[in-house]
Order: sequence, then C-alpha cells, then structure tokens
Amino acid sequence: MIQKSSCYHCGDPCSEVVVLEEKIFCCNGCKQVYLLLKENNLCNYYTITDHAGIKAKGKFTGEKFAYLEDEEIIHKLALFKSRQQINLQLSIPQIHCASCIYLLEKLYLLDKGIIHSRVNFQKKEIFISFNPTITSLRKVVETMAFVGYEPNISLQDTLHTKKVNTSGNSLIIKIGVAGFSFANIMMLSFPDYFSGGTIETLSLKHTFTWLSFILSLPVLFYSATPIFKNALTGLRQNEINIDAPIALATLITFLRSYYEIMSGIGVGYLDSGTGIIFFMLTGRWFQNKTYEKLSFDRKYQSYFPLGVMVKRDQKEISIPISKLAVNDWMIIRNNELIPADAILMSDHANIDYSFVNGEKTTHQAIKGDLIYAGGKQIGASIQLKTIKSSSQSYITELWNNPVFKKTKAYKDSFVHPWSRYFTLALFSIAIIASIYWYFTDASQLLNAVTSILIVACPCSLLLTATFTFGNMLRIIGKHQLYLKNASVIEALSDIRHIVFDKTGTLNSNDRAEIIYNGNPLSESESNLIKNITGHSAHILSRTLHNHLKTRSNTNEAALATYEEHLNLGIHAHDGIQDIKIGSGHFVTGHQPSTPESSEVHINIGNSYKGYFTVRKPYRTGIEASLRTLKNQYQIHILSGDNDAEESELKKMIGEDVPMIFKASPEDKLNYIKSLQEKGEKVVMIGDGLNDAGALMQANVGIAIHDNNAHFTPASDAIMDGQSLYRLPSLLRYIQLHKKIVLAGFSFSILYNIAGLSFAVQGLLQPVVAAILMPVSSITIVGLAILLTNWAGQKLNQKILTT
Repeated sequence: MIQKSSCYHCGDPCSEVVVLEEKIFCCNGCKQVYLLLKENNLCNYYTITDHAGIKAKGKFTGEKFAYLEDEEIIHKLALFKSRQQINLQLSIPQIHCASCIYLLEKLYLLDKGIIHSRVNFQKKEIFISFNPTITSLRKVVETMAFVGYEPNISLQDTLHTKKVNTSGNSLIIKIGVAGFSFANIMMLSFPDYFSGGTIETLSLKHTFTWLSFILSLPVLFYSATPIFKNALTGLRQNEINIDAPIALATLITFLRSYYEIMSGIGVGYLDSGTGIIFFMLTGRWFQNKTYEKLSFDRKYQSYFPLGVMVKRDQKEISIPISKLAVNDWMIIRNNELIPADAILMSDHANIDYSFVNGEKTTHQAIKGDLIYAGGKQIGASIQLKTIKSSSQSYITELWNNPVFKKTKAYKDSFVHPWSRYFTLALFSIAIIASIYWYFTDASQLLNAVTSILIVACPCSLLLTATFTFGNMLRIIGKHQLYLKNASVIEALSDIRHIVFDKTGTLNSNDRAEIIYNGNPLSESESNLIKNITGHSAHILSRTLHNHLKTRSNTNEAALATYEEHLNLGIHAHDGIQDIKIGSGHFVTGHQPSTPESSEVHINIGNSYKGYFTVRKPYRTGIEASLRTLKNQYQIHILSGDNDAEESELKKMIGEDVPMIFKASPEDKLNYIKSLQEKGEKVVMIGDGLNDAGALMQANVGIAIHDNNAHFTPASDAIMDGQSLYRLPSLLRYIQLHKKIVLAGFSFSILYNIAGLSFAVQGLLQPVVAAILMPVSSITIVGLAILLTNWAGQKLNQKILTT
C-alpha cells in the first residue's frame, strides 16, 4: 500500500499517479528528474536513502532566475571570476541526507559546464565552480532547482554574514510531539500501575488502552523518523550504525505493544516506547547544543599566521590579514598571496590563480582590474586597493580543496576499528540474552533486549577522538601552530625524522649583520638595489632591502622587467641597464670567493660591483629546542646556502646531525623521498619559498612564516617563526592525544560493560537506558575536553618557563 501511494522519487503521497517503468510518481516533475538521473547513470541516488528526493518543481521556463544573467549580480555572488571559471558558494537549506550530498556533488554530470561541486553538510552550503563559456549561473541554478535543490540566494550575504541555523526546529517539534504523547500515555497507564495491572471498569480500560494506541502513532511515524532513516541509510551502505540497534529496539517495543493491544492479551509497553523516543531525541538535542558550545570551528582571525604589507601614512607596515580593512593599500611582492579582493593600482600584474582553480597559467591584469583573493603575483611587486575585508576561512577552504590535496594517506584514529565492530558485538550480546531469557523467564525478554540495544553507546568512541582533536587544534593554534586539519595530528604523532631548512627557518629575520665588499656603490646604485630587492619575498632580499632603505628615501622607480629565479637570484632591467642580484654563481658564473657567510652578489650594467655578506643570528631559543628535539627525533639540516655556518651548527646540535648545503629544491625533495623509501616518517620545516616540493613530499610539511603574505598550499601546517622554539613542547602535547583518546575510550568501554551487564540481567528499564545513553556520551566528551584543557594548561606553563 505504501509503494502504491508514495512517489518513487520524493516519497510524497500521490494524488495523481504517474507511472513509468513500473514506478509510481506523484507528478511529471518527479518523473522528469528520475529520467534525468537515469540518463546520467545517477540512480544510485535512490539506493542511499529511501525516498531521498525533494519534490521536483519541473522545468523553469519563465523568468524566475533571469536576474542571474546580470553581470553585476554575478560579480557580487562570485568568490572568483575569470573567463574560464567562476567560483561561488550557495545556501541549500533542503540538504538533509547522504543522497543529497551524492547528487549535489555529481552536478557536473547534469551540466557539463560545472567543473566541480562540494557540499558542506553541517552548514547546508555548496561550493560550485563552473565554466561560464559552457554554462551560465542561471543554468546552474535552474538545474539545481529542477532536481529539487533550489538555492537560497541573498545578495546581501557575504562570507562574514552570520547565518541562523534553523535545522534544530524540526527536532524540537518532534521532541514536542513525543513528549506530549509520552506524558499522556504515562497518565493513562497510572491505573494499571496502581491497581495491580487490572481496571475494574472494562470500558474504561479499553478506552485508556486505545487512547494510548492512538497517541503512540505520531511518535512512531513522525518523531522516530530520524532514527529509522539513519539506520536505513547505514544498511543501504552495508554499514550498521549507532541508530540500527535503537531503531530495532523501538520497533520491537511498539510492534509487541500493538500485538498485545489488538489481540487483547495486554496493554503493551507504549509508555516505555514513547519514553525511549522522547528521551533519545531530547538527549540528541542536548548533545547538539553541547557540541555547539564546544564548537572547534577555529576562529581564523585569532591566530592565522599570515600577514600583508600595507601603506599607511606613507609608511610600509606589516599587519595580520585579520586587520586588513576596505580601502587599505596593499603591497604584494613576488609569489605572495593576495588575501582579499582588490583593485589593481599598479600599471600591470601577472596573477597566478593556481591556488584557486588549479591551473598553472598566469592572468595578465592592467590598472583598474579586479584581482580576486587567493591569487599570487608573479614578478615585480604590485599595489592594490582592497574592496573587501580578508577572509581567512575562505583561504583555508581553498587550502583544503580536494583539487589541491596531496596524495598522502592520513590514517584514521586507532579508535575507528573498534567502533566499527562495536555494533556487531552489541547485536551478538542481544541475541545471546534473548535466547537466555526465552528459556528462563520470557517475561523479562523484551525489557532485557530493548535495554541492551539502547544503553550501549558506540558513538562515544568516535566522539572522544573527534573532540580531542578539535580541542587540540584550538589550543595548538593559540601557540601559533596552525594545522590544516585534524588528520595532521595523527600524522605528527608518528614522525621520527625532522628536516629543517636553515635560511629563513632557523635564522632570525629580525636582525642581521651586513657588510659590503667591493667597489663603492653610488647613492643611485644603492637605491636601485633597494628598489629591486623590495620586489622579492626572499629572506635575503628582504634583509638587504631593509638595510639599504635606511640610506635613502628616494621614491622607487618602476622596472621594465623583473624575473626571480628560484634559489638563485633576481634578473631585472630598469629601462637602461641589466641588473643581477643573487648567488655568486648566478651573477658571475663562478664562485668568486670562499664564503664565510651568506653572500648576495651585485652586477649592474654588466659590471660586477661586489657582494654583501649577511650574517643572521639564529632564532631565540632555537639551540635549546634543537637539542631537546634531538633526544626524541633524528634531526637533519638542509640548506640552499653555502656551508659557512656548518661548524657553528655542529657546535649547537652535535657532529652526528646530517647536514647538506647548497641543496637545490629538487635535492631537498629527493632527500625526503630517500628517507621515506626506508620506511621513515618525516616532517619538513621550511619557509615555503624554495621548499614547496619538499613540504609536499614530506609526511607533514610545516611552513614557517614571519608575518608575510607568502603562502604555500603544499604545507600541512603554518607556524609563526617567532614561535619555533615552542616546537618541542607542542610536539610533546600532540603526542598526548593518544593517551587522552585512550582514557575516553576506556571510560566508554567501562560504561558499556556496566550498562550491558545490568541490561542483560533485566535490571535496567528501557526508559532509563534511553536517558543514560546521551548522558554517557556527553560525559565522555566532557572528559576528553577536561583532559585536553588540563594538558593545554601544562603546555602553557612549559612554554612560559622556556
């Protein structure tokens, strides 16, 4: 009867039946959606969740979405816009299950112009990239609306708009229905409780019983639907999830009660059945509220270690991008990230949008063009005027984009294998208990089995790991180590080798001793060198630029050409002459001297001028940190610089530490790879400028930043350079995660053993079990939070002592 009266696509009752291929549809719209999905081999949509579809609206032939063809509106909605790609984020309040995610992330099969789509289920949002030469924003939205997922488009929304989450309203209504029915059924059951199980007036007994029967129906068929849907979804995916035993226990209770009522042999257990649903839903609502309060959606503005150079009061100052405001005048140097949408104020720019769209081509921009956040300047420095405030959350979303993910096999928490088999073990215990009570005391069978299926809490095993990692991300972030995601915690705990870059990583960037050797430089030549080095983000260029900057205040002139060669130097032309600045081999073709420190050689107009020696002291506390790390890890030093500081480094950390100098980016990558081929787990720590390949190859790559805008998606973590001395304490804290998760795991196991032992003996009522399950979950999560916070306080004390 359900199959004949329900729509195959959306599950709604069919007032007008449309039949196709022996399938029933409520309207032609649902039939058309089914045909579209079938044509594109997407009928798995129906196997993930029963009646997964949203009621179709049909083809949109009118002008409802015509406004989306307006270029100004497209410009306002777009996060990124080029000739070949537009990125945007839309709110889809209809998202409710795994089938929704499946279909929305397969939109590229329905519209060939869609490049990819990614769903954020918790926020009920979708991130879409499409090619405007093949499709249009209007067609994309019409396709989504046609299959039942019309986006909620508000032109007033921005990335910083706080959206009101209304997803809990439905749960509250279900709780209200269950609570009303439960309370009234309990009242109607009091005569049975207080009169020894009999009511003298037979008509009154029948009235109370059938009233209870009627009141229980909305609980079973409405309030309990989330539990049944989740259980069915798991079964369709060949998994037995936490809702499966609860759904079975609920079904057994209600069906047994209905049998007793209809056969006249008893009044059933509808008070227990409705109580189970009421307390389970209330517990879930309380859990959701608790988890919202303990939310670890990181506040990027607080500690995202990325900065930008801005001009204020005719001075260049570096500020965190969280403090970047509209109309700020940004200075973006070669290979630096553009943190906010802005208007180009320089004459021209070469913007690399590979971080946004994955393509390695550069976009040629001219003065007045809009430059989107996430792009990188390639070449001479440019100036831009911001039109939107920065969004660290958007940058982090790009960082976690699957298009740019490294092929690293982050492993699951060690708890996951246990939780997967927990439910199977639970069913086994329930079966054994039912056999035992059937042959000893059948009257206890239903209570025992129902309590067993409800009281167990396998989800708490996973929640312990989830909230431990979440809290750790927050605490670690406060100490300026920003991890890409929680999986990096697991990866860091297995590390045995730490490879450090030297220049820009171990060296301090705050101060330097600079000596010039060679022919005297005129003021104009000094200004020229200062101007050219000012376009580079390399640490030696920045150091030399700041040093020369104090010798003259002449305005910087535009360069005719500018080209930076990775790990070698700069080749520029000022319209009159060639200038080369960099290593001895790059500038002269050979090494002019035996280096005793880092050297920056100068050639102006094909005339070799001389070189600057740059001695940069090591970061504060780095010697003690390296010695501490050496006690637990194998330390390696790789540097593209010369070996002038080798003896000093050996004095600091010992003769047995492997050190390689004059290493090219490829040399660094191959070194990491050679360690991994031996089965070693390696973390690479570098400044990200010349180390992108090594950071990508390493099991964990940590990019060191000193409040600059250079950002590499190759890294798994970003760390403030001034906090590098904290690394031993932070790694030790990360190592604690397994102990904390194990503590929560042990507590969960003890709770389950205790609960199951009482349930098996028939000493635990199902309603009490329904209360204990969410309480135990929250308690276990609270334990994980307390332990991570306690360890975090110890970490603070350790760092303060250091």
